[in-house]
Amino acid sequence: MTDPNPIDGATPVFTELVRSEEGPFDEAEANPVRPYIDLGGIKILPREGLNLRLEVEEQSKRIVAVGLDYADSTLQVQPFAAPRSTGLWDETRDQIRAQVKQQGGRVEEREGPLGPELLAEVPVAGADGASGKRLARFVGVDGPRWFLRGVIGGAATSDVDAAAKVEDLFRSIVVVRGGSPMPPRDLIPLRMPATPGTA
Repeated sequence: MTDPNPIDGATPVFTELVRSEEGPFDEAEANPVRPYIDLGGIKILPREGLNLRLEVEEQSKRIVAVGLDYADSTLQVQPFAAPRSTGLWDETRDQIRAQVKQQGGRVEEREGPLGPELLAEVPVAGADGASGKRLARFVGVDGPRWFLRGVIGGAATSDVDAAAKVEDLFRSIVVVRGGSPMPPRDLIPLRMPATPGTA
């Protein structure tokens, strides 16, 4: 059992109790009065300076991720169905670690404000053909029968203030799992907002 009041400035372990109080939230925990942008599987709380993009798979025309530009950073989020008893984040971290290494990148695991996360240095090709490296933070939170994955890029990979703003944005997301049966690891369906939803 983790001490809920750690001493020496230690970060409390991110638990289900912490998640239900601080987010990301399950639909049952969301404040119904707040003006969320409804994207189906997730709801986003608008805020000043936030731009929202829907990432669409070309062949199927299916929305596969939501991109959020905020605080000189990017946050890509995807909600997945998860088993009732166990989460997916431990297993997903192993898969991400293997993919980054396969691409010739470097990855390290660390304890962040949202729990365990991966900081990856991924090789990228520039427009001029020169190769460079891009930093990305992979974060994930297991909720009741769902898993929310985020990929953070830009200033929030290294700047403390930008990181805090993007982490707060990630925490404010509401996941709408729905009652229908879904295989674990299936993407919870996303859709266009009913009304124009850029803040």
